[in-house]
Amino acid sequence: MTNIRAKAYLDELHAEARATRACLERIPESTYEFKPHPTSMKMGYLVLLVAEIPTWIKHMVIDGEIDFQTFKHANPQTTAEMLALLEEGIKAAGDALSQTNDEALQEMFTLKASGKVLYSSPKVVDIGTTLNHWVHHRGQLTVYMRMNGIAIPSLYGPSADDQQFTVPG
Repeated sequence: MTNIRAKAYLDELHAEARATRACLERIPESTYEFKPHPTSMKMGYLVLLVAEIPTWIKHMVIDGEIDFQTFKHANPQTTAEMLALLEEGIKAAGDALSQTNDEALQEMFTLKASGKVLYSSPKVVDIGTTLNHWVHHRGQLTVYMRMNGIAIPSLYGPSADDQQFTVPG
């Protein structure tokens, strides 16, 4: 049994966790009601989503399914609670990935709504999609941060808010 893909996902999870943590720790609860547009989600929900996504990976690997109707969302109210949720999810996803193997990741993951199958795909595909989804929503969160005057941390390299970095132009 090989663990090449599981290990690669584990490494990616930990690399993205650092960047995610750096964003979440800067967001005050006072911004949770902010919406940049009437059709946008509130910042507090977006923070929750970004904090919660690693938990999805645990469910994918261990349970093989998530049902929107029965999935238990956490209800953190503070930045500290959001960070704790993130850490719990990273640990749970990390443990699940560490204890699986590439053959098990070929098994199907199913997304449901009230028991109705929305789609199924191999876990190996959906874990990658979920990591991309996490990065996407974290990027969206950085836009919300910018709009609220919250300094953007270095994610993949210096940000314009890093003192050692100057934006050309």
